[in-house]
Amino acid sequence: MKATHYEGNKTFTVIEKQIVEPAAGEVRIKVAYVGVCGTDVHIYHGMMDKRVNIPVTIGHEMSGVIDAVGADVTNYAVGDKVVVRPLDDRKVKASDKGFNHICEELKFIGIDSEGAMQQYWNVPTFTLHKLKETTDLKLAALIEPLSVATHDVRRSGLKKGETAVVLGGGPIGLLVAMVAKEVGAQVIISEVNPKRIEKAKALGFDAVSPIDVDLVEYVKGKTDNRRADVVFEVAGVQPALDIMCEVAGIRGRIVMVAIHGVKKEVDLFKFFWKELSLIGARVYEKVDYEKSIELITANELPFEDMITDVQPLSNIQQVFENIDNNPDGLKVLMDCQL
Repeated sequence: MKATHYEGNKTFTVIEKQIVEPAAGEVRIKVAYVGVCGTDVHIYHGMMDKRVNIPVTIGHEMSGVIDAVGADVTNYAVGDKVVVRPLDDRKVKASDKGFNHICEELKFIGIDSEGAMQQYWNVPTFTLHKLKETTDLKLAALIEPLSVATHDVRRSGLKKGETAVVLGGGPIGLLVAMVAKEVGAQVIISEVNPKRIEKAKALGFDAVSPIDVDLVEYVKGKTDNRRADVVFEVAGVQPALDIMCEVAGIRGRIVMVAIHGVKKEVDLFKFFWKELSLIGARVYEKVDYEKSIELITANELPFEDMITDVQPLSNIQQVFENIDNNPDGLKVLMDCQL
């Protein structure tokens, strides 16, 4: 079978390897599609070389069909369509307080262990979520990033009739906006990239550039001066941290979606003055995956428009080079059977 290896130094190779029988408690998945996410791009750039075990097969946004089952597997059968929730929480401790998705020794499958960018992939059954037979496997490859968005929105406590401002109109920002809109909120997206603003508008969102408009005044004008009930910080840059406290209204909730690897400045006075809340949101829980599966199955949101390209697995090197050269794209899928 074909499998991919990240070799370091911005290099992927396609190798041939043996198909392995699943161990007890595992299934073998014939992988259909794998999405390329920002973390995969960080790996390609060498930013996680100290974490990944080079050479390594990466990838965690996936869909596929069970091809074989190991001993003691009773809840899944050959032919089942599935996705993987790529969290290995087998070292959970009492001090983790039951929050397995953020437990101290959590391992992320596809980063800390072998991932999905190969034709067949063996995984333990505790990672699986079953799909309906009618589920489109291309759209199902969006379930993992969509689950990030459903988790973010659930953590925010966003309610129908409230206003949400999404700072950053990339793939996760747009998915957050979709879930927020599905809740029944008014959604405003702030994005500096003109092509992403155009895409957001094409998806039916109110999207503006903070370079072209005064974002605080724009939001005040849309909310009778109330400003935002919830702000999702998805951009991960200092200007977004500067504006999030300004655009949030009294007792607004700010959800930190972006990953900030170093300490940043935040206007804590605004938290005191307006009684703001800052909420952390990391990966997802089982309930978020189930919600995302419902949304993908219903297919009432413009998920198909999130997929900007589908490429064969054998083109993996070119795919990552193209992403570097075309930062305006949204979600690229790898067809793992080609």
